[in-house]
Parts: sequence; C-alpha cells; structure tokens
Amino acid sequence: MVNKIIFKKIKFNNILFTNIEKYLLKKGLFVFPAGPALANIEKSIKYYKSIKSADFVFFDSGFFVLLLRIFKNIRVYKFSGYKFLGLFFKYIKKNKNKKVFCIDPNIRFSKSNIKFIKKLGIKKIQNYVAPKYNLDKLSDKKLIKLINIFKPNYLIINIGGGTQEVLGLYIKKNLKKKTTIFCTGAAISFYTRDQAPINDLIDKYYLGWLLRFLFNPFVFFKKYIIALRLIPMVMFNKIKVIR
Repeated sequence: MVNKIIFKKIKFNNILFTNIEKYLLKKGLFVFPAGPALANIEKSIKYYKSIKSADFVFFDSGFFVLLLRIFKNIRVYKFSGYKFLGLFFKYIKKNKNKKVFCIDPNIRFSKSNIKFIKKLGIKKIQNYVAPKYNLDKLSDKKLIKLINIFKPNYLIINIGGGTQEVLGLYIKKNLKKKTTIFCTGAAISFYTRDQAPINDLIDKYYLGWLLRFLFNPFVFFKKYIIALRLIPMVMFNKIKVIR
C-alpha cells in the first residue's frame, strides 16, 4: 500500500478512514487541496508554500486521484475534507469537553456553523468572521489574540481554498500554544445545508464537483477549467511513491 506520495515537493498522506482517530490526536496544520487550487500552485507562491509547509496533506480532489491512477498507475484513497469532517464530528460527539474555534467567511455561515456544532454537544466554542485578506501581506493580530486566549483543541478554517491554507500557516507560526488546525473550507456547509447537499455516496463516487456545479455553475465552471491544468502537471512531473 502507498503510504505517501511527493508531488511538486508536497507530501500527500494516503490513509484509510479506519485510522483517522490517531490523526485527530496530533497537533499541526491539516490541508485538503481541491483540484482547482492544486492546479494553481505554480501561479500562487504563498499558497504553494503553505501546502508544502503543512503537517498533513490529504487527497481531497477526486480528479487528482484519477489522474494519478491513469497516468502514473498510482492508487491512493480519496479523502475529502467533507469525509474528514464527518469522522471528526463523530469523534467530537464522544469527546464533548473539547474546545472548538471556527473561522468563517460571513455572519450567516458563522451562525449556521455554531448552531450545528452546538447540536453535537460541544459547549466550548468560539467563532470569528474573517475579513478579506491580502495574501501578500496576511496578518490578523486580533485573531491570534482571540485564539491564544481561548486555547482551542481544534481550529476549523471554513473560508475559501487558496486563502485558508495561507491563513492556517500564519496562525500556526504565531500561536503561543500548538493546536490542531483544519483547512476544510466549505465542507462544513454540506452538513449545515448551506451549500449543495452532498452525502457519503456522492463523495464516494467523486460526484461532489457535479453537484456543486449544478448549484452554482457560474462560479464552478471557471474553477473546473483551471483544474484541467492538473493533467499536464501529473503527466510530465516525476512523482515519488513512499510505501
């Protein structure tokens, strides 16, 4: 079984769903790069650096997984941010004493996210609505202060891919105490029903992209065109396999 692959100096973890709990006990930055964001690493230096610096990188993109299989004969498990959060929610329902800090894109989503997590039985939860960040000069001292005071066990960043990873690395570098940081973007919105109602079956067969497109074609058409850049990137780059 493939343990890890190294693609463009990014170390991807290939894991089974059954051993997720040992990861939830680790500190560090967890990222789940989507196809369009991953295809853009050659044009976004800040994003690329944040992905390379992450402690755990998982195969969120079904398109990337298929390309690895087709062009490199490398078989890995798709492990989306959606799937990961579902397992995390099951874990935290049994560990209700944990403290959770959410970083959200707007007030509406923030209220939905807080309501959903409280239904899991979590009482110690804090949220923060992120401003629009400048990736070249990303800084948020107010946020760092709030996190340092709250001292969460888990920090979930629910903002857009490409920005959340850069923010996650910034937070990791500036906290007084290490914590577990999840960059899962809009994945929580599939549980709160604020976005397309993806379920386990749709995720299993890599059809989440289609449902998102049908719900918001104007936004996702452009993103999926960008994702096509992954084809030559996989075809013409050497990929190291660690077993």
